[in-house]
Amino acid sequence: MKIGVSSYSFLRYLDEGSLDYLGVVAKAKEIGFDGVEYSSLGLPADDPKIIPLAQKIRAAAADAGMPIFSYTIFANFLQKNGWQAEVERLKGEVKVAAELGVPCMRHDSTTKPLEGKDPADEAAFDEVLPILAKGCKAVTEYAADMGVKTMVENHGKFVQEATRCEKLMNAVNHENFGSLIDMGNFLCADDDPVSACKRMAPYVTHFHAKDFHVKPADAADPGEGWFKSRGGKYLRGSIIGHGNVDVPGCIRAVKDAGYDGALSIEFEGLEENYKALSIGLANLRRYVAEA
Repeated sequence: MKIGVSSYSFLRYLDEGSLDYLGVVAKAKEIGFDGVEYSSLGLPADDPKIIPLAQKIRAAAADAGMPIFSYTIFANFLQKNGWQAEVERLKGEVKVAAELGVPCMRHDSTTKPLEGKDPADEAAFDEVLPILAKGCKAVTEYAADMGVKTMVENHGKFVQEATRCEKLMNAVNHENFGSLIDMGNFLCADDDPVSACKRMAPYVTHFHAKDFHVKPADAADPGEGWFKSRGGKYLRGSIIGHGNVDVPGCIRAVKDAGYDGALSIEFEGLEENYKALSIGLANLRRYVAEA
């Protein structure tokens, strides 16, 4: 497996302006990654500046010998103006992905249920599954003609545990549509990461390495930097290998299913990003080699 890093891992520096989207390529190479992926480019798809930026990033990555593994953007097919409008917006993002030269693009299906519904309620998910599937299928049919495979990540506490993600894969049932497996994100829906990776491995298109510190729901509130899982556990992003996720077990689960594509770190911890990514990369290379 080649190991990459998401631009999201540099969000602190992108937000403060000490690093720009072009600079992500050089910084990732300096740390020692094999490639990069982009979590948006900081502009809407209809901004006239985004295509030239994508072209510049693609050229910079090619010059550096750093492939761009994936492109990640937000989506919500349950928005008030209808799933068809969201499909049209996402077609613009597919064009950006094509200009970046990525093989795959991740978009959400939605991050929360219809208003007034409980995210934990399975019936609330089944109610909207046909809408989510229609949106995903329409986008992937368009993207297939542009040479971009689309995928949905286990993300957002509503479409997050493996059973729901698998339902969505089967409902869309298109050869150009797959899953971005984020090993850590399963914890946000209180799903066991290794078991969830095993379930989702047959659908994998891209793979994220993420680790979390975990405290039980009845622990004293740890304060700033922590958030709660759907079931109330306390979570905080960690350096790969420092948290509670069985990272080696997750890698083995996906590798055993035949996946040998890119594995990208998505770091969201409190530690200084560059140091955290260097430590995480060293740990991840060891885990992949051992797997």
